[in-house]
Amino acid sequence: QEQLVESGGGLVQAGGSLRLSCAASGRTFNAMGWFRQAPGKEREFVAAIPWSGSRTVYADSVKGRFTISRDNAKNTIYLQMNSLKPEDTAVYYCASKSGGVPSASASAYNDWGQGTQVTVSS
Repeated sequence: QEQLVESGGGLVQAGGSLRLSCAASGRTFNAMGWFRQAPGKEREFVAAIPWSGSRTVYADSVKGRFTISRDNAKNTIYLQMNSLKPEDTAVYYCASKSGGVPSASASAYNDWGQGTQVTVSS
């Protein structure tokens, strides 16, 4: 089982930026993703990236504003979030899945981090 630790969340004004990080406990060749869950809502897909770092996948709601990337030498993935909106407020989770193909389905992921809170004020 892989341990994942997110960091970088916080409070930001609308239009601002944050960068989330997710450090994995070991060397991983897995695809990884970011999901988020707002109060009273289901967990939703945000972005995913294969081990190679190419062919990233994004939810329509964040396309053009968020960028997922990874540094395999550091066993870390990132989520650069720009032009943040109040509706981006949520707990953000990173997740790892077996195999290198990214997925937008939460059920495809095996390991999850504890989450980091992102709050965007209007």
